[in-house]
Amino acid sequence: MLSKNQIKYIQSLHQKKYRQQHGAFLVEGAKSVQEVLQSDFQTELLIATETFYKENSHLTDGQRTPVEIASVADLERAGTLESNNAAIAVVRTKENRPLAVTDHELVLILDDIRDPGNLGTILRIADWYGIRKIICSETTTDVYNPKVISASKGSFTRVAWWYGDIVTFLREQPSKQSVYGAFLGGENVHQLAFSKGGYLIMGNESNGIRPVVEPYVTQRVTIPRYGEAESLNVGIATAILLDNWRRETAQ
Repeated sequence: MLSKNQIKYIQSLHQKKYRQQHGAFLVEGAKSVQEVLQSDFQTELLIATETFYKENSHLTDGQRTPVEIASVADLERAGTLESNNAAIAVVRTKENRPLAVTDHELVLILDDIRDPGNLGTILRIADWYGIRKIICSETTTDVYNPKVISASKGSFTRVAWWYGDIVTFLREQPSKQSVYGAFLGGENVHQLAFSKGGYLIMGNESNGIRPVVEPYVTQRVTIPRYGEAESLNVGIATAILLDNWRRETAQ
């Protein structure tokens, strides 16, 4: 049974300031917890139902992860999910380290992506298409937000990220690198000849790529519209662009 102090600590990690203060975040639900236990993240504490622990003890015993057995009611009271009959992991955050990029890989740059669900979905999409690195503007939502972690469905364990000034980052990149930017007006993605590597910038859900970032885009790209919708969700747009890039460069 969880103590009042344990519940208070777990609940504090719902908020960014306490995640930063404690250097920890929450992973909730069976699939996501299983993924994090098999990753290189350090699990501080596992709170699990007896059933989940018995089925997954091989993942915790080898790493000597501290385990607390709790009821479903305790999990739902301490966590953020409305329904959780499995587990919550308290996991250590990683240091925000710059990412080294090679010439022949495509890297996502997220410019002011504010919606946690969209960021989690983008992590999952990046994982699907083999994108291993994401550069995030300082105003992009916190990747350790429980909604981001939940929406990523475990993909956060396989994609690396860095938060910082993306204008400075782009300014320091070699001029030969292609920088694609998603715009409503640009070259048709179905007709674009993508390079093997480079950067793909996705902008804010409402306002797109910021004016200060635009000068670093070497190729504007758009997804042609055939109907009447005003715009596409940024996660869906990311998937379409990455799918076309993969198809083009695989030939």
